[in-house]
Amino acid sequence: MSMKIFVADDVSDSGLEPLRSAGFDVEKRTGLKGDDLLKAVADCDGLIVRSETKVTEDVLNAARSLRVIGRAGVGVDNIDVTSSTRRGVVVMNAPDGNTITTAEHTIALLISLARSVPQASSSLKAGRWERKKFIGVELQGKTLGIIGLGRIGRVVASRARAMGMLIVAYDPFIAPEQARDLEIELAPLEQVYARADFLTVHTPLTAETRGLIDREVLGKMKKGARIINCARGGLVDENALAEAINEGQIAGAAIDVFMQEPPHPDNPLLALDQVIVTPHLGASTTEAQEGVAFTVAEQMRDFLLAGALRGAVNVPALGQKELSLLQPYLGLAESMGRFQAQLVDTAVSEVKIEFAGEIVDVDAAPVTRAFLSGLLRDVSARVNVINAFVIAEERGIRVTTTYVRTSGDSTPAIRTQIVADQSNYMLAGTLVNYGGNRREGRITEIDGFNIDATPSGHMLVTRNRDVPGVIGRVGTILGEAGLNISRFHLGRRERGGEAMAVIEIDAPISKEPLQALRSLDQVISARSIELS
Repeated sequence: MSMKIFVADDVSDSGLEPLRSAGFDVEKRTGLKGDDLLKAVADCDGLIVRSETKVTEDVLNAARSLRVIGRAGVGVDNIDVTSSTRRGVVVMNAPDGNTITTAEHTIALLISLARSVPQASSSLKAGRWERKKFIGVELQGKTLGIIGLGRIGRVVASRARAMGMLIVAYDPFIAPEQARDLEIELAPLEQVYARADFLTVHTPLTAETRGLIDREVLGKMKKGARIINCARGGLVDENALAEAINEGQIAGAAIDVFMQEPPHPDNPLLALDQVIVTPHLGASTTEAQEGVAFTVAEQMRDFLLAGALRGAVNVPALGQKELSLLQPYLGLAESMGRFQAQLVDTAVSEVKIEFAGEIVDVDAAPVTRAFLSGLLRDVSARVNVINAFVIAEERGIRVTTTYVRTSGDSTPAIRTQIVADQSNYMLAGTLVNYGGNRREGRITEIDGFNIDATPSGHMLVTRNRDVPGVIGRVGTILGEAGLNISRFHLGRRERGGEAMAVIEIDAPISKEPLQALRSLDQVISARSIELS
């Protein structure tokens, strides 16, 4: 049965070709609301949207099979990312697809605003010849203030500089030397407001940026300054902007995005001749629509088929170099988590993970996520590498990681310690080279016992007194139960003390032989481990 991708908004059909070519069932129905939308997403593995469809908690609850949401664009403010993460659903976007298109639209509005292009066009089409009414201003020598120097902000700066404008910008996340290379002057936010002849905003909409350009800011700007917003509705206080224009403080504005879309007919900006408005056209070019759809389709295909994470906004993506290095450790860590979860009966309160060897040269957070997803799988059916940290935090589990640089190969690559009911349980694992590029994960230590076992399939872990005859009795019970032993790994601290065995068997062990093992006087504990 092929996986289903539901496309809820008007996304370029040609851009969806990577999904169709890979054999996915792609269903596109746009404009659905309420119960119709909830029914449509009920059985989809992937969901693709633009800005029209709101992926709310209700939608996520209805989409029981959903694994990934793709936003054919940049912003994801129409998606409940927090709830998606909690459910283990990847949210991905196409951060580069709209860059040029949105920047060009910003420049188009900048020029139109300086020369009243749409107003003059409407006037002439209405039969009027009003040259004196539409005297504009030159852009050369004027100061363009830019709030946010991300991908789009930088392209806008480049295009505006080519027209002879001076660029002054605010972005706390860009280095001064980087701004100098771009011929951009960085300044505090208040200075940008005070010096700008034209002000354009290019930031995401967050709790901190909502209402960024408000009545107070507009009052601090140059009299006769102009405002452009092609980023997100809500960055500019629309009522305050209308008041500032009516009062003559602000000469005009060009607005592509609104707090409510489409804007209410009573929106005061729509009634002002000094305001140019467009219906969220920043990303509306043929090239951009095909590009973002193709990017999201490729990313979604690669994630669903191979687990590759690119363009994800709720989990760090890995570069090819890091992915190549960490890939074998991800499988080992998840198996170790599953293994350790089945060794304890009480709730885990703390997890400590220590990394050594080549893994310390990169951020091993994905490996930590993999271990937690294995450890917590029986706690939550939806746990995965996306929401592992969230579920651990919700359950009050403290997670700490350390990196240890050592010389030699004696230190295991991954050492984990979990605390449950004030008891400590330790596990260590590493990768073993088998020639060529084949590397196999091995468990090398359990609670101080040296072991060499492959964490896979059906396993039995026993602790017993180190006396003659125990191994024979264990083998007899398993043989009578029809269970074949494929490998037997024995570890002990000292002769005659306590020993541990990890026994790999060909089938799951049932309740009766497990109870028979536990009833042996020499056996301290016996646990079944399932890693298949």
